[in-house]
Amino acid sequence: MFHFEHREDKPISTHRFAWRMLRCFSYALVTVLAALVIGVVGYHTIGGLGWIDAFLNASMILGGMGPVDAMTTDAGKIFAGCYALFSGLFFVALAGFLFAPVMHRILHRFHYEEDQEGES
Repeated sequence: MFHFEHREDKPISTHRFAWRMLRCFSYALVTVLAALVIGVVGYHTIGGLGWIDAFLNASMILGGMGPVDAMTTDAGKIFAGCYALFSGLFFVALAGFLFAPVMHRILHRFHYEEDQEGES
């Protein structure tokens, strides 16, 4: 998916890094929308909520705010619990995915400068 430069390679330009970050954000946006669709469809079909209420509940859970409507059926409660667990893990994974290029760039610049000083 992403090719990061090797430790011995020169760091990429700011322009190329901006494009890398734009690609990361676009992938993140697509995965967030997919997770939101899963939640909306689940709350609608399993939880018995209307489309707008299903969207509200799914977006609140995915955003880490918590549910708005209480589930009344056992299946709805199980779905809500599973979706909440998924959303929490999804948030952590997405944060790691978005911070990876930034952290790589910082560490790469640090190591590249250190390596270049040792060679002169």
